[in-house]
Amino acid sequence: MGGGCGESGGAAEGAIVTAYVAEALCAEAKRELAHRGGEAGDLRVRAVCLPSAEGGGKLELATIGANARRATEDSSSIAYIGEPTQAASRFASPILEEAGVPQLSQTPGAAAMSELMQALERASAKGGSLRASVGDELG
Repeated sequence: MGGGCGESGGAAEGAIVTAYVAEALCAEAKRELAHRGGEAGDLRVRAVCLPSAEGGGKLELATIGANARRATEDSSSIAYIGEPTQAASRFASPILEEAGVPQLSQTPGAAAMSELMQALERASAKGGSLRASVGDELG
C-alpha cells in the first residue's frame, strides 16, 4: 500500500503517499487535497490528521513528539504539515529531520497542501528518493 518514499527507487506510478497534518490545519489541508482530486502527477495523496498537541492552552510536547514519530515510521510518509506555532515546530523538527521527512510549518493548511502538491508534481519526475526530492523542492 505504501509508496516507499524514502527508498532510492522512487515511488511507483499510482502509489499512495501520505501527508501527516497537525489537527489545527487538517480541515483546510483536506479541502485543498480534495479540490486537487487527491492526486499529484501519477501519485495518489492522502492526508492523515494527527491528534491536537494543545491542551488547556499549553503545548503537549509528548503529543508533538508522538505525532512526528508517527510520520517518520510510515514508509509512505511524504511530508509533515504542522506545527502551527514556532515552539511546537522546533520540537518536532529534529525528529522529522533525522528521518528525512520534510516539514511545512507555520503555514495555513490549504497553502501548505498546495505547496506540497506542487512539490510532488515536480519531484515525481526526477526519480531517486521521492521524499528527498520533495524535501529539495520545498527548500
